Amino acid sequence: MAFVVDASVCAVWALEDEASPLAEHAMELLQLEGAIVPAIWWFEIRNVLLISERRKRLQVEDLHAFLEDLKELPIRTDQEADERAIFRFARKYQLSFYDAAYMEVASRFNVPLATLDKGLRSAAESAGVPLLA
Repeated sequence: MAFVVDASVCAVWALEDEASPLAEHAMELLQLEGAIVPAIWWFEIRNVLLISERRKRLQVEDLHAFLEDLKELPIRTDQEADERAIFRFARKYQLSFYDAAYMEVASRFNVPLATLDKGLRSAAESAGVPLLA
């Protein structure tokens, strides 16, 4: 597993009106080495897609097609979350429990975190969690 990918990066892959060099790099690396996500990612990416559909940024059929494509990507869901570590990250860096879960997985596996979330990036830098650049 090469890195942890969060929903902000995955959303770029689904939305035609979004672009990010980091998201493009993450997709290239994902196809070569795979990625890992916390269990919350499954819900987060679907929520992002649903909100995008409501805002008319994504059609229903495109949403479902993207989810089918996503299933084919080498993304592994981690089921071994360290609850105490997530709380520590969340408290220390003023993160949501959800965002702290991404940091915990990246920290535990000692792999870079791919995120477009500025607060999460800043927290990861402060914590010494590597970031995908």
